[in-house]
Amino acid sequence: MRVLACTTLFQLSLAARSDADKNRPVTKVINLLKDMVKQLEKEAEEDEEVYNKVACWCQTNDKDKTRSIADAEDRINKLVNKIEEETASSSRLNTEIKNLEVEVEKN
Repeated sequence: MRVLACTTLFQLSLAARSDADKNRPVTKVINLLKDMVKQLEKEAEEDEEVYNKVACWCQTNDKDKTRSIADAEDRINKLVNKIEEETASSSRLNTEIKNLEVEVEKN
């Protein structure tokens, strides 16, 4: 009976001590820090998923934009050449018109 009473008292003292340990300010801070670590790990995983999506979009978008820029620059060069050709043609035709007008006046 004495052993049973001692064992019961010992278990009660351990339970009371663990309750006291749970209520200590240091324990509360430690628990808060553990919760913060869990939350930070969760947010890090979410951030990594978002980063992967954005990185993929950036790579795809960069390739498309680079190709579009190259195509636009090529088109600009072709249009500049066409403008130069047409300007030369216009000058030639204006000269021909003047020559023909002079010839018509002579006749």
